[in-house]
Amino acid sequence: MPYVKIEITREGVTPEQKATLIKGVTDLITDTLNKDPQLTHVVIQEIDLDDWGFAGEQVAQLRKKGITAERKK
Repeated sequence: MPYVKIEITREGVTPEQKATLIKGVTDLITDTLNKDPQLTHVVIQEIDLDDWGFAGEQVAQLRKKGITAERKK
């Protein structure tokens, strides 16, 4: 029974985008690992920007500064 957890920042992901992710990941697991899609679980967890950080700062603060992960490097 495959279980896939996707964690993303809470920034307006639509239900349609989530449905696309769930279907795409399920199809990938089915095609790549030959797993039964009826037994594949995909969970999307949205994390508040204050609860996600990188490079020592909260994403909420980095966004206020106009900094993204790509620009922080």
